[in-house]
Amino acid sequence: MTENNGEKEFVIKDRRMFDEDGKTREDAAKEPEDTMPGRQPEQKPEGEAQEAKKQKAEQGKEEHYQMPEMNFHNFILSLYTSVIFNLGELADPVSNKKEKDLKAAKQTIDILGMLKKKTEGNLDNTEKELLDGILSESRMRYVKESEKS
Repeated sequence: MTENNGEKEFVIKDRRMFDEDGKTREDAAKEPEDTMPGRQPEQKPEGEAQEAKKQKAEQGKEEHYQMPEMNFHNFILSLYTSVIFNLGELADPVSNKKEKDLKAAKQTIDILGMLKKKTEGNLDNTEKELLDGILSESRMRYVKESEKS
């Protein structure tokens, strides 16, 4: 925009690449591409290299973290971790605060008890010992925390 005696004038530039006949316009070819509306400027090789490094680093993080194998032991341990978390013994990884939710802890302990009943006679010795130990430990911790409240 330019000003002319206090009034503003608009300057319109035709930035289309082709004329009415479909031929490349000479004046449009002179303008850099990054000033054309709707187009992204081309990345410089440095930007491409940095982007490639960033993507490679993110891939590396994903490749290094593997989900643990889901088996009975890990399933029971994940339920136990949930109990400990809900009893306020572990901090929330996002807020870094320890919060108690005794109802959720009791529900997870009840799930462990149900699993003990439903799997009776179907577990090997190590699975049975793990479930029994975690169930009794969870119940003791629950009683201890509920007495504090």
